[in-house]
Amino acid sequence: MAKQSTDVAILVFPGVELLDFTGPYEALSACRLDATRRREEPSPFRPQLVAASLEPVACANGPRFLPDTTFADCTAPHILLVPGGWGVRKPLDDTALLAWIRKIGAKARTVAGVCTGSMLLGKAGLLEGRRATTHWRSLDWMRASYPGVTVVDDAHVVEDGHVLTSAGISAGIDLGLHLVARYYGEDTARATAAHLEYRFSQDNKRRVSLSPVKSS
Repeated sequence: MAKQSTDVAILVFPGVELLDFTGPYEALSACRLDATRRREEPSPFRPQLVAASLEPVACANGPRFLPDTTFADCTAPHILLVPGGWGVRKPLDDTALLAWIRKIGAKARTVAGVCTGSMLLGKAGLLEGRRATTHWRSLDWMRASYPGVTVVDDAHVVEDGHVLTSAGISAGIDLGLHLVARYYGEDTARATAAHLEYRFSQDNKRRVSLSPVKSS
């Protein structure tokens, strides 16, 4: 179980889906290692919104957010989290952005994609040979675009090694809680879910698809 603070870089771009990144952001920031000291202690996760510049970023459904830092200044997070949304199509052709995702993804301990953010991970080459999922409307798009990826239809969260992907929009909360469990244990994830008044996805095994254990 990790003890130090965990830095999380959350990519944002014009047209990003609001809940794709605020859902996991809330789950991570609501985490406490001691639930009885919620007011006294901060989350062990340190999420930051990362964008091409510090200019406001408009979400697909209207709200505008100020990024915390830029690609140039975000070089070594523990977790890279990539959301999706209608605006994902333009970044799919952004070679500089894809290069940043590829570079940071190669360094990060954990890479996570929410909704069609998984398409960006696929375009950056981070899903090749892995199992992954995305929004249900985009499953066929993922299959056609990345034949080297085994697309999972029936899970909200898919874990393959250090790469996690989730289904669409609200499934990002499941992914956020799965990250809490991965780094700080299932009890901490359950306490976080209880605080959020959200069902912990491990209680419904069909919602989470884990990699099979490989024999040595």
